Amino acid sequence: MEGHYVMDKKIIGVDLGGTTIKFAILTKDGEVQQKWSIETNTLDEGANIVPDIVGSIKHHLKLYEMEPKQFIGIGMGSPGTVDRKNGTVTGAYNLNWKTVQNVKQVIENETGIRFTIDNDANVAALGERWKGAGENDPDVAFITLGTGVGGGIVSNGALVHGTGAAGEVGHMNVEPNGYLCTCGNRGCLETYASATGVVRVARDMAEEFAGDSQLKKQLDDGQEITAKIVFDLAKKNDILAKMVIDRVCHYLGVACANISNLLNPSFVVIGGGVSAAGDFLLNNVANHFEKYAFPSVRKTTHLRLAQLGNEAGVVGAASLALSLE
Repeated sequence: MEGHYVMDKKIIGVDLGGTTIKFAILTKDGEVQQKWSIETNTLDEGANIVPDIVGSIKHHLKLYEMEPKQFIGIGMGSPGTVDRKNGTVTGAYNLNWKTVQNVKQVIENETGIRFTIDNDANVAALGERWKGAGENDPDVAFITLGTGVGGGIVSNGALVHGTGAAGEVGHMNVEPNGYLCTCGNRGCLETYASATGVVRVARDMAEEFAGDSQLKKQLDDGQEITAKIVFDLAKKNDILAKMVIDRVCHYLGVACANISNLLNPSFVVIGGGVSAAGDFLLNNVANHFEKYAFPSVRKTTHLRLAQLGNEAGVVGAASLALSLE
């Protein structure tokens, strides 16, 4: 009965962020068995990041009495421009990575485990599609609303990469000649629907608003305003806050309709910090989506809130490693 001792191989997920690096060990079926995280050390142009990842993986394998040969591979999600073939990252400014980083080469050499990498928004999309709101459907679009707006498109069961930058949902143009974006273009979804975008819309609309509103009072007094404050006031029927959220949800509805008219996924999943506003956000976006979606798309594509929260990235990253088998 030697076969009794053969263990199913496992996968490791790494979700590299500007403040924390999350790790998880999963079964091939996507069940998280162990997870941990470390702080991201961005000093010295991020020179410590990859060594820290290697060190943490080695330390935990020792801790759990596991060996490299028990793993199919390591999958990682990273900000910046990712070259999947060569396993390199460039231009991840929140990590202080200004030059090309040979992530794959170093991690494979140091751990003895095969490695694969993709963009952080793409892996979050994979996570939600596999184990979250996407129900492992072959066609799922994912939008993440955070400090920026990211996204990932799964079509026919695979991530859409195009020639490298597909799925940049945040840079869909929703308002020609609108707000200036950090990318240099005007009217990108990110400038309206990110956490900072919501505040920007609020400031602009408050200037022209003459009625009675707590949001206007707080802005006029120079108080710190966040997207959460705007949503909370809108939920309490503050008239200006409701107008702001309606405008933001209009842009999100336009974006969801355009994505869906092109791809007709089963689900468009909305995640990220701003999605904590929950059904209040989702229902408002859905109302606008209905206006702009092609009739048959309106019936077949459904908007959903993400379910995995912070775990989407690490679960999706681990799923990349399945392709190494």
